[in-house]
Amino acid sequence: MTTGIVGSNLVRSPLSGVRSWPRVPWCRLMALAGPGALIAIGYMDPGNWATDLAGGSKFGYALLPVVVGSSLCGMLLQYLALKLGLVTGKNLAEHCREAFPKPVVFALWLAAEGMIIACDLAEVIGTAIALNLLFGVPLVYGVLITALDTLIFLALQKRGFGAIQAMLTVVLATVVGCFAVELMIAGPQIKDIAHGLSRSNEIFRSHDMLYLGVGILGATVMPHNLYLHSDLAKKLRANISMINALKIASFDSLRSLSLAAFVNIAILMVAAATFYTAGHHSVTDIQQAYHMLTPLLGGTLAATLFGIALLLSAQSSTSTATMAGESIMQGFLKLRLAPWKRRMITRSLAIIPAVLIILLSGDASLGKLLISSQVVLSIQLPLAILPLILFTNRKSIMGEYKNHPGTVALALLIGIVILGANCWLLSSLV
Repeated sequence: MTTGIVGSNLVRSPLSGVRSWPRVPWCRLMALAGPGALIAIGYMDPGNWATDLAGGSKFGYALLPVVVGSSLCGMLLQYLALKLGLVTGKNLAEHCREAFPKPVVFALWLAAEGMIIACDLAEVIGTAIALNLLFGVPLVYGVLITALDTLIFLALQKRGFGAIQAMLTVVLATVVGCFAVELMIAGPQIKDIAHGLSRSNEIFRSHDMLYLGVGILGATVMPHNLYLHSDLAKKLRANISMINALKIASFDSLRSLSLAAFVNIAILMVAAATFYTAGHHSVTDIQQAYHMLTPLLGGTLAATLFGIALLLSAQSSTSTATMAGESIMQGFLKLRLAPWKRRMITRSLAIIPAVLIILLSGDASLGKLLISSQVVLSIQLPLAILPLILFTNRKSIMGEYKNHPGTVALALLIGIVILGANCWLLSSLV
């Protein structure tokens, strides 16, 4: 079956007769391999920083399995999203519009828009904090300055998708490089990691540990990325077979998400090696972590790299959230706004609450607002996961590429765990 792929250059091994990688020009391979970097950026947004820093400083390495497990869950779900878009030529929002009654579609669209605003709020806060740490810009002015990044994104859009893709690939590589250096400076010890991992089972007995574990899960697996990945994948067209297109796109997604997982793991490990081992178990916000890195690690390099990586992560995550918002609106409602209008509406709805909270409650309240935005994203996640599993398991939609029963079972288990974690989180907040 070659649904969604024009033509076929299928190559078979002369020895085994088994399908192998296609012989196609590098430009076609790069077209299929590009979306992974965009998706990975969404896994490194400021929400991840806040939860990973808090988890590492308070519980050492005990929550490391949660970070790893959340990243693996994300890899599976992103694979299902890219497969849905690539095989069917429609994104997740479009399938929802065609399959569900109008009231359900409208409700899902409203929930998805709330998700985009919550995501953009995290990027606004992260950018403002980074500007404050690196250049001393007051947080309220930093929040207002984030309105200008709309102009940067629109300028890149005019240069084509390739310009955005290239920029985010460079950002991903830079952030990974920054945290590779951070890890070397922090120097986590194997015996400390082993001791921390031995305490991981305490998550079922510790209210605070479970709370942070839920936060890490909600911050890592981003629902807007599922909509975006299915939309980017549906646009992939090359003169190769479907099976080979899936191989290339899946490898690209796995590679990029592995780099994002490394960053999240590194953030928690740096926090554990730097703060937890020094007895600082209450590092609850990004600003506090930044200011403590210099005295604890004996130099300004670690803090500077920390600030640069935060700024790059926050700004690049803004681009992917905007693209996801465009695909969601068009998919659910068949409505397309001019990019600058869409961007300004979303950014305004993120900037206004951030400015009001700073003016009414002070700078320290931004950290709580950042965590709250991740709670919203965690609550939204099942609304994207369950339709994704449903559609990728329908033979009428996917044909021979419908999910394997083992894949369905694993994906449903992930959905149940996330839904259960959300229920526990909401009950604890009441």
